[in-house]
Amino acid sequence: MRAAVEAASAAEAARITATLIRVTGDWSLAEDSVQDAFAKALIDWPEHGVPRNPGAWLTTVAKNRAIDRMRSAATEKRAVGELAILTELEKLDDETGTATAAEDDRLRLIHTCCHPALPLAARVALTLRTVAGLTTGEIARAFLVPEATMSKRLVRARAKIRDAGIPYRVPPPELISERTAGILAVLYLMFNEGYSATGGGTLIREPLAREAIRLTRLLVGLLNGSPQEPEALALLALMLFHHGRRRTRTDAAVDLVPLEDQDRRAWDQAATVEAVTLLATADRLGISLRSRPGSYRIQAAIAACHMTAVDSGSTDFARVAVLYGALAQIAPSPVVELNRAVAVAMSQGPEAGLALIEELERTRTLEGYYLLPAAKADLLRRLGRKTEASCEYQRARDLAPTEVEQRYLSKRLAETSPASSPEANRNKTTPPTANGEK
Repeated sequence: MRAAVEAASAAEAARITATLIRVTGDWSLAEDSVQDAFAKALIDWPEHGVPRNPGAWLTTVAKNRAIDRMRSAATEKRAVGELAILTELEKLDDETGTATAAEDDRLRLIHTCCHPALPLAARVALTLRTVAGLTTGEIARAFLVPEATMSKRLVRARAKIRDAGIPYRVPPPELISERTAGILAVLYLMFNEGYSATGGGTLIREPLAREAIRLTRLLVGLLNGSPQEPEALALLALMLFHHGRRRTRTDAAVDLVPLEDQDRRAWDQAATVEAVTLLATADRLGISLRSRPGSYRIQAAIAACHMTAVDSGSTDFARVAVLYGALAQIAPSPVVELNRAVAVAMSQGPEAGLALIEELERTRTLEGYYLLPAAKADLLRRLGRKTEASCEYQRARDLAPTEVEQRYLSKRLAETSPASSPEANRNKTTPPTANGEK
């Protein structure tokens, strides 16, 4: 039954929270009421069964909880305003839930969270917490900062929205562009968490990934003809490239399947075709607008190298390495450098990639990031340096955030034990990379 509640949370929590924020204007009230609704579900559903429409049930409970809280806190001074809000809350049962882009509560919430009055990092973090429903710990891991730091950042962001009276709306077209960078970053990280979860027993949180794709489609519609449209199209292409192979990333035992071992015939070909078309459109618009490729266009081009190759052996890793080099110029990041090192290893040999990884290690910028020792271990294994590889696999397994990845690394660790075959270990499996190419 807990699984049913968790599934409902992934599918409905953001929608209900966004709707209650729109109606009440009170972020804390909305979030607390939704949490109360799910707490009640954990008690009620095991006894009475999962309701036919879990979303409607949760909306009603959250709405009623919000009404109770508002009535208990109401004063004469606030009575008129409270009455108007309570009236709107009562009407929620009559709403159909369908919406155009400008009326979608979650998209409206994203625009509010991404107001330019907030620092960019705070915009992304707040939206991931409120819209995507990620925990503070998950967001902290995505930003590579301590959880306490992220908690303070979220508190400050909510206070800024309240104190500055930032409106809860999709802004008019002339104001949308100034928020686009933050919104694209939000949707990118939201999809990444859905595509490759930062914790728990599952590798993929598919409802979260689908929601990121849906919201990106809505945003593309809002940006029609604007200078930001190419990057938004490219981000949508990037999501579809990766989402298209979601079902092949784990096997029947829910064990991780590396990219080179995935059954490419089972990839979602319709998603790949759409992604290729979107990327071509983004490039064409970028040329017409005289805009240089941004980070999403480059990342989509990298994904296209993998998704359009007939097999792993025919992937143009030399081009992938060049593209990561270009990405590092406009969006420098130790994670990008790690991915470039892996691409160099695949195109120039494991020694070349290992030298780059060891150079990255010396910077200490990816301490605690499990994919660094995982990639290093794989290159050491392919070089026949089993003892060193075993140590790195152990380190990576201890850091891996999900059970799926821990099991995969345990298998690799076993392969580097003294009893394993050196030849079998030397030439199989590309290392999992930091951008989700697993």
